[in-house]
Amino acid sequence: MSRVIVLDSGPLGLVTNPKLSAESVACAQWLQANIAANNRVLIPEIADYEIRRELLRANKTKGIARLDELAKSLEYLPITTTAMRHAAYLWAQARQQGRPTAGDKTIDGDMILVAQAMTLATPDIVIATTNVGHLSKFIAAELWQTIARS
Repeated sequence: MSRVIVLDSGPLGLVTNPKLSAESVACAQWLQANIAANNRVLIPEIADYEIRRELLRANKTKGIARLDELAKSLEYLPITTTAMRHAAYLWAQARQQGRPTAGDKTIDGDMILVAQAMTLATPDIVIATTNVGHLSKFIAAELWQTIARS
């Protein structure tokens, strides 16, 4: 059975960045290796939003085109009512337990990302990220570099 890898905005931004830094090339190679290993790699709508809004603000048309192309080749995970309601639950639960992941007035994309991943109800799921901290309190999350293809 293949592993399910949900991309956070960090790795998604790296693989869609037209400026080829050493890190973006390594991330693109990592992504291709996981695709070749038949792992199920998903682009969650919240991560697409986080990357797309900045590309649009900066008028980076090449980055937008790369993001659009990647979204066509990978599975896209849309935001659903179920995910948003679960995100609201997680947001409230985190605050009740004294461990918020963002300010009280923010929408908290991390909670939406976690909830989106949770809606898949898949046992072997991991969020590939550049910042494990907040996510790993709720779901398996690893630095993208440490997620080996299975």
